[in-house]
Amino acid sequence: QVQLVESGGGLVQPGGSLRLSCAASLSNFRFYTMGWYRQAPGNQRELVATIAGGVTTNYADSVKGRFTISTDNAKKTVYLQMNSLKPEDTAVYYCNANHRLPTIMPYWGQGTQVTVSS
Repeated sequence: QVQLVESGGGLVQPGGSLRLSCAASLSNFRFYTMGWYRQAPGNQRELVATIAGGVTTNYADSVKGRFTISTDNAKKTVYLQMNSLKPEDTAVYYCNANHRLPTIMPYWGQGTQVTVSS
């Protein structure tokens, strides 16, 4: 059974940093585009960042220059380094794994809460 387990969330002051991790029990990890999404109360889930092949990245405009997504293929883990955090970054952050084959359903983690507040 595939599992995506997130960690690293918490409470941080504006301007602070956090690093989220997502450990994936996936075979053929390299065949997946890994991503982070977030959902704030009353809002729809939105894309934060994705990484394909461990190299090709994509970011939401709201986090460009502040967040960095990366992977460690040996550990089958995807990271999200979040710097210069703002109160509007407060949300539940979800890890996502999307296989290159569209017939394979994407996987989601359980989510980790990030709260940016003074």
